Amino acid sequence: MSEDIQNPKKEAAVYLRTLIMLLILTGITVGASYIHFGSGAANVVVALTIATIKGILVALFFMHLLHDKPVNGLIAAAGFIFLGLFLMFTLLDFDSRQNYQPRNLPTVIAPPAAPAAAAPAPEHK
Repeated sequence: MSEDIQNPKKEAAVYLRTLIMLLILTGITVGASYIHFGSGAANVVVALTIATIKGILVALFFMHLLHDKPVNGLIAAAGFIFLGLFLMFTLLDFDSRQNYQPRNLPTVIAPPAAPAAAAPAPEHK
C-alpha cells in the first residue's frame, strides 16, 4: 500500500464512492435484465460487461491493486484474461448445440383438455 492514502477519512470516502458505484452498477444490471437486446448472446455480453466493470472496481479499490506493486496487478489481469477465455470457449460450445435439454429430463405430457361445460338449461317462470 502506498503512503498516499494514510488519512482514514480519505480512505473511507474512497470506499464509500466505490460502494455507491457498485450499487449503481447493480441497479443497471437489474434494469438490463428486463431489456431484450436482440439475442440471448447480446444479453449475456451486456451482463458480463457490467460484471467485469464491477470486478475491476473491487480489484482496484477493495483489493488495493491500484496502489500495490505492478506485478500483483499483472497477476490479477492474467486471471481475468483466462476467465474470459474459458467463458468464450464455453459460449462457443453452447452455441454449437441443438438440443439444450438434458437427456435425463422427464418429458412432461400435457393433461387432456377438459370437455366444454354444457350451457345451463333456461329457467321457466
